[in-house]
Amino acid sequence: MEPSTKDRITEAALRLFSEKGYLGASLSDIAKQVGISKAALYKHFASKQEILNHIVTRMDELDTERSQRFSMPGNELGGTAAYKEIPAEKIRAYSKAQFLHWTEEEFPSRFRKMLTLEQYRDSGMAELYQKYLAGGPVEYMASVFGEITGSEDAAWQLALEFCGPMFLLYGLSDGGMDKARAMELLDDHVSRFIDQIEAGKAR
Repeated sequence: MEPSTKDRITEAALRLFSEKGYLGASLSDIAKQVGISKAALYKHFASKQEILNHIVTRMDELDTERSQRFSMPGNELGGTAAYKEIPAEKIRAYSKAQFLHWTEEEFPSRFRKMLTLEQYRDSGMAELYQKYLAGGPVEYMASVFGEITGSEDAAWQLALEFCGPMFLLYGLSDGGMDKARAMELLDDHVSRFIDQIEAGKAR
């Protein structure tokens, strides 16, 4: 099925935002990229901010879809308790899916690049960067590990140890590291981490 004009505008805007920056891309640029007039664009979005809001909404939908696909607990209060029951293989598969989501899938990878570009220029973008790519994931994993360890300090340390290499691999992948090698390193990291957690449970 052909994408709607609204979807085409959203995708074109994100492509431009990830290449030129949010501030560097105008509504005229976006309309030209889609092949429509600026007046036609206004029939779907009243402003560039409204387009960005729609992009963020779409990212939230993709996050929810991915979590549901892997039966992962959500960010809602109390949801992380379910993490105790998730098999190690599902954690490994979900971690790989996260990596591919942020580095290979076009919409999320462009979203990540846009936030990386704009986080130092705009406080709103900095907040989004923290939510999706820094503080948010670490805080979520700290909640997850808190259910397992029963210790807030230990949970935060585990979250940092788990997320740090994954974040680094995003950058290495952007820099040209072979994707197969990056996935191999990710798999090794997750496997060792799961072994560490399981060993802690057994004590």
